[in-house]
Amino acid sequence: MKKFILFLFLLILIVLAWFGFNIYRNVYEPFQGYAQRAVVQIDSGMSVATIAGKLQRQGVISRALYFRRYYRMFFAKKKLKAGEYLFDGPLTMRQVIEKLFQGKALLYKVTVKEGLWIGETARIFEEADLFPAAEFTNAARNSKLIRDLDPAAADLEGYLFPDTYLVRRDFTAREMVALMVDHFRRNFTNRFVWRARDIGFTPRQAVIMASLIEKETANRDERFLVSSVFHNRLKKNMLLDCDSTIVYALKKIDRYRGKLGWDDLKFASPFNTRLHRGLPPAPIANPGYASLEAALYPENSEYLFFVAKDAGSHYFSKTLAEHNRAVRKYIIKGMDGSLD
Repeated sequence: MKKFILFLFLLILIVLAWFGFNIYRNVYEPFQGYAQRAVVQIDSGMSVATIAGKLQRQGVISRALYFRRYYRMFFAKKKLKAGEYLFDGPLTMRQVIEKLFQGKALLYKVTVKEGLWIGETARIFEEADLFPAAEFTNAARNSKLIRDLDPAAADLEGYLFPDTYLVRRDFTAREMVALMVDHFRRNFTNRFVWRARDIGFTPRQAVIMASLIEKETANRDERFLVSSVFHNRLKKNMLLDCDSTIVYALKKIDRYRGKLGWDDLKFASPFNTRLHRGLPPAPIANPGYASLEAALYPENSEYLFFVAKDAGSHYFSKTLAEHNRAVRKYIIKGMDGSLD
């Protein structure tokens, strides 16, 4: 009997040791059941059991059962976040769970350049395979996001800040729009709001002016001179003659074909600054920080005209006669340019 009891005791110890070793090996030792990398999509609302099964099938964990029990014992109050997760090396179950509840999802880099209007920006996200362009344009109609700064805004044109964004695959168009507006607010600080007030502008007018500058030059040093031209023309009640506003109006109705014709210059639109004095009724693009700054801090000059000399610089004039000479020199020669 004693030998039997001893045998039974040893058998129990062996079984417990085997279970302990098995649990340790499956839970506490790093595991990699995939070749080089695994990308796991965790959708919103997925149960822990479903997540565990998916992780096991893709070789991230060894046993779904152990994952579920380990989670309930030590992480029951932690919510596993949705997202696309990259696994490129062995991890313990604890490390996998921590990665999921900390939301360390795979991020995609999307660069939105300065000077794009809403339709062009939407296509960037569609091409990055994040969401359809139509979803972005619909989300960009939510002017409530900027209502405190611009009560007259009909959409978010001008307030979708150009930048390089790192976003999850499951990012929605609404989340993207909100993030871009947040970046705008971080850049359009109270200093800009107060400066706009000092020069007799509302924040909306400052953004409209910045959008014109953004479309006219990519040269940082010249932005302040371009700004001075527009400010000087406004003060003298002159037409702004900014062809970029006409291009924008034509793009909005899908009529722009890459070049303005004589008929286009007479296009009946409130955005046509060859026909209507003052600023256009809304921003024509989403300006970056440099153009916002230039709009509010124009160079102190007497310039009233400018014309493109080449792809990167302009010739600035104080008089119409000087401007006409520059046009003959730089435009009639056949070089591309902007006649303003």
